[in-house]
Amino acid sequence: MKTEISMPKMGESLTEGTILKWHKKPGDFVKKDEILFEISTDKVDTEVPSPAEGVLHSILVKEQETVAVGTVVARISGSGATASAPAAMAEPVKASAPAEVSMHDMIGKAASEAAPVEVFEKSDSDSSFYSPLVLNIAKTEGVSSSELASVTGTGIGGRVTKKDILAFVENRKQQRVIQPPVAAAPAPVAKPAPARPEPPKVDYVYTGDIERIPMDNIRQKIMSHMVGSRDTSVHVTGLLEVDMSKVHGFIQKNKDAFLQREGVKLTYMPFIAQAVVKALRENPLVNASIEGNTIVKKNYVNLGIAVALEPNGLIVPNIKNAQDKNITGLAKSINDLATRARTKKLTPDEIYGGTFTLTNYGVFGTLFGTPIINQPELAILGIGAVVKKPVVIEVDGMDTIAIKPMMYLTLSHDHRLIDGMLGGKFLKSVKDALEGFDTSAL
Repeated sequence: MKTEISMPKMGESLTEGTILKWHKKPGDFVKKDEILFEISTDKVDTEVPSPAEGVLHSILVKEQETVAVGTVVARISGSGATASAPAAMAEPVKASAPAEVSMHDMIGKAASEAAPVEVFEKSDSDSSFYSPLVLNIAKTEGVSSSELASVTGTGIGGRVTKKDILAFVENRKQQRVIQPPVAAAPAPVAKPAPARPEPPKVDYVYTGDIERIPMDNIRQKIMSHMVGSRDTSVHVTGLLEVDMSKVHGFIQKNKDAFLQREGVKLTYMPFIAQAVVKALRENPLVNASIEGNTIVKKNYVNLGIAVALEPNGLIVPNIKNAQDKNITGLAKSINDLATRARTKKLTPDEIYGGTFTLTNYGVFGTLFGTPIINQPELAILGIGAVVKKPVVIEVDGMDTIAIKPMMYLTLSHDHRLIDGMLGGKFLKSVKDALEGFDTSAL
């Protein structure tokens, strides 16, 4: 008996995945739930455990190869069986029927049945299938439908993959730079204009010791996402300062008991998250998105938490329905998402669907910054370090100087919808909630 391992459907909107790394080779013994391979989608990188115990009989999809959801990528012989001299790599096969092992089994969750697998074939008609990722890149790069139809696909059934469309875009850019403009035909009585000389080719000269490092998959996604956000949203930034005295005092008083009772540390983040949720409920357009000329107003808050990844990456999972959680629930959710993000245990659905994002660069000592909006959201809140500093306060009608734990909050918002008044009201609401925190609540 052999168990077929398929590319899991890691999210409703995802149709393909890329094998990043195999942790086993043909002939190796694999335990059930042991990490078998890593995959990358346009949402997240994640590890896939083995659904069965046995010998890895064959690997059908090589590293860095992209295949459709449901495609069989490997086969495992039953426990105690001996793998029969497998080839190092076999040719990829097309998915034809639901795999024996469902996506939920692959990630350790029970499921009643496997989802049907669609096989998309590229044809000569205009109905050729293109994945959402390919269509998004084409839209961002200004690739017309006729140009897209001319792209030669290297995926299953001739499908156009992410690698194909990016190669087409890069080749088109190079042709535009290299090829001189074609002069229009001269008028019958006019002399042709002298041809423009080609601009000299610029070669970068490095005078010191250098190292060329290829970008990994996550960094390439971040780069594409940030450029797309810059070209989509009209970024405006507002900044204010918050007195964190009440929250700071509450944490110092309760952190040991909270850690012992709940098993997680009590930090500033859940208090800020709760204040943000309150402010979003009071200013719902900050929690909206834009589709064409339509405002999509959401009556729930999926709160994104930016998580730094080593050595140089960033991912933004979100807390679903954060409006239903208290300080304790938010603290546990933030800790859980951060832990699983750093250990590649997130699913794409936890990355998708955010409505507003928090990014805490204060953990690195940064006082304030101007973060870039996480599309398709309309705003992001940057959280600076909490530092003690002298501030002027009024005591009995007299100005005096006191030492206070202060924090800068920076709101980057999309001026297409959120103007200065709305952005200012939102920031003021967050500030009031933190400075007026009810110390009797938890």
